[in-house]
Amino acid sequence: MQAIFGIIFHFIGGFASGSFYIPYKKVKGWAWESFWIVGGIFSWFIVPPLAAWLTIPGFAEIIKHTNGHILILTYFFGVLWGIGGLTYGLGVRYLDVALGSSIILGLCSVFGALIPSVYYDFFPTAGKDTITILMTSHWGQMVLLGIAVCVLGIIICGYAGVMKERELSKGREVAVNNKEYKFGLGIFVAIVSGVLSACFAFGIDAGKVMANEANETWKAIHPGSGEFLFQNNVTYQYPIIC
Repeated sequence: MQAIFGIIFHFIGGFASGSFYIPYKKVKGWAWESFWIVGGIFSWFIVPPLAAWLTIPGFAEIIKHTNGHILILTYFFGVLWGIGGLTYGLGVRYLDVALGSSIILGLCSVFGALIPSVYYDFFPTAGKDTITILMTSHWGQMVLLGIAVCVLGIIICGYAGVMKERELSKGREVAVNNKEYKFGLGIFVAIVSGVLSACFAFGIDAGKVMANEANETWKAIHPGSGEFLFQNNVTYQYPIIC
């Protein structure tokens, strides 16, 4: 049942990540930077603290007495993720929603899944899955198969971008209507965004100590309730509001 819920939540998150940019296409008279920062204010400064306040008692105290090295590492990955988020908007601007989102989110999934497992192969950590485990277990092979499908999708989307660029070069009128479409620059920005956006997972992992404390606090208040679903909400705060 937990696996089913996990798939459902990933579906909701993927849908939200892939569709949040669509309303921006309807904004008229604003520069790209203007409506991006308005969306960012809600996404980065309002919703995370509100979510933590609603779900985790004393989340600010957890952050205050956490080791400084952990906070710095969490902040560092949070900054990289923030740059990835900014370049996400640029990638979508230059490649359009369908192509840009497909490439960026695909790369984010690939790097986010593989880099930590490779790291833990060289620096083993209890409870962490290594690339060796993924390659030698049936469930791990299914994960790698999914990643391979994702890579194939990225290649197909890249080819679609090449085809679109050729079509735009043939028709001057179409090119005028798509004056912001820049395939070469867009692909570069999309790769940067995809790689850096994967740092979101690394930041969560770096701040796991805070999430564990939130989890233990929850279980102490609600004995027998199992693991705390929203424990990572405390980790989201430090890279953003501190």
